[in-house]
Amino acid sequence: MQSCEKITVHSCKFDGRIGRKWHALLTRREGSLIVLDGVFADEVQHPILGTIAQGTLSTEYFWTDRWYGIFRFCESSGQLRNYYCNISTPARLEKDILSYVDLDIDLLVNPDFSFLILDEEEFEEHARLYNYPARFRTRTQEAVREVINLIQNREFPFSQGD
Repeated sequence: MQSCEKITVHSCKFDGRIGRKWHALLTRREGSLIVLDGVFADEVQHPILGTIAQGTLSTEYFWTDRWYGIFRFCESSGQLRNYYCNISTPARLEKDILSYVDLDIDLLVNPDFSFLILDEEEFEEHARLYNYPARFRTRTQEAVREVINLIQNREFPFSQGD
C-alpha cells in the first residue's frame, strides 16, 4: 500500500505516558512493515548524536511484529547521516496514530555500519522501576541481536539502495 497519510507518532513509556511525539507521512505499508517519512522541523541537540539540523530527513521503519524501529537520518542534501535503532514494543497503527513503548536501548549506526549500543543501564533501571514482564527482557535481548545481525549483513533497511 502506498499513501501519503499524515501520522502522529507516539513514543510511550511503559506506564502509558507519551515521552515524545512527532508528525510524519505514511509512505508505505506492506504486511507488518510501516514506513514513514519525516523532516525535523527544528534543530535538536542530542547528547550522543550532536546537533541534528532543521531539515534533516528521517525515514522511519516500524513493524507490527518486531521489537524495534529503525530511523534512517539523512542531511537535507540527501547524504546519509546515520541510523538510529530503537528497541521497543511492536508498533500499533490505529487511525492516524502510530504508537509503541520505548524500551530505552538504542543502537547508533554510523554510515560505515560501525555501531554503538546505548542506554542499557537505563533499560535495567526502568525494568526494575516499571516491573517489566520477563518476556520484555527476553524480547529486548533478542531484538538487539536481530538488529546487529541486520547491520552486519547489510539487510533491509541497511542494504544499499533501500
